[in-house]
Amino acid sequence: MKTPRDILLKRHQTVAPKLDAIRHEIVESTRRPSPLGWPIILWRELIWPSRRIWTGLAAVWVLILAANISLREHSPAIVKSGPSSEIMMSLKDQQKILAELLNDHSVPRGADRQKIFSPKPRTEGVENLTV
Repeated sequence: MKTPRDILLKRHQTVAPKLDAIRHEIVESTRRPSPLGWPIILWRELIWPSRRIWTGLAAVWVLILAANISLREHSPAIVKSGPSSEIMMSLKDQQKILAELLNDHSVPRGADRQKIFSPKPRTEGVENLTV
């Protein structure tokens, strides 16, 4: 007595060569390098498996770009110019007042300054040794 499996296998044995030919065609098409092969492989390997992450990153960049454009339109133009003469005069006055307040009147002015040390040339000592 034949089992149902044997009956089904005998019925479909005639289709097996056709299925093998289709399988062989598909395997050969994947092995052949095509000019657009690397972008497709890149898409399948990198982008498609993590499409939710890439979509999230794209959404964040769109939000950043939108915020940048909206802030640029509303901000006034920044003009870089030096401080006005009135401001400079008031700063000098404030510096003078601060110097007067911090100045210690108990010490003479000449004592605050130290003498500047200027070293003598060392060539004189070298000449005496080589002569």
